[in-house]
Amino acid sequence: MTKKKLMEVRIIIRIGCLFKTILVFLIMIIAFVGIINSTWFIKLFYPTPYKEIVDEASRNFALDPYLIYAVIKVESKFDEKIQSPRGARGLMQIMPETGRWISRELDYQNFHEDMLFDPEHNIMIGSWYLSYLLKQFDGNIILALAAYNGGETNVKKWLANGTWSGTFNDLGDIPFKETRNYVYKVFIDYNTYKDLYGQK
Repeated sequence: MTKKKLMEVRIIIRIGCLFKTILVFLIMIIAFVGIINSTWFIKLFYPTPYKEIVDEASRNFALDPYLIYAVIKVESKFDEKIQSPRGARGLMQIMPETGRWISRELDYQNFHEDMLFDPEHNIMIGSWYLSYLLKQFDGNIILALAAYNGGETNVKKWLANGTWSGTFNDLGDIPFKETRNYVYKVFIDYNTYKDLYGQK
């Protein structure tokens, strides 16, 4: 074999190897995209723990369980022992004074603020509060979520003085940045939960 022919063979082999490498890389990309777009993979980031408790709270307070899950995900990322710098506790981040008030409404005996670290008490108290806020705002989820984070009094004031229209499209008008971000995240997660778990 001449030197020229040998060089041509080497070039063909290199091109073949390069083509094979590119092909393997493309297959890996396609497989990766397929995995991250698959429902089971996305569900890893949208879990449904405490199912019996959430289902019971959903029935007791006429709430969509996926709304409860969305609130828990944004509030605590499912860390039942978490406490905020302001003192909110547990999965649904209930302030002790709020927990005390709602515990009287639920007829819980001997309430102690450490009960807010218990998933059952926390989810029941938080769900009651979410249901209460939905009633205060005629079933409007956006307003109820804003009140859950920013306070019922503040939301009513914003509506009364025209600061905010109370719609998702006008979230930017909410004076509190934390509340704006909170409502957006919970609402998006709520719809993602419904899509993932078959409730279109």
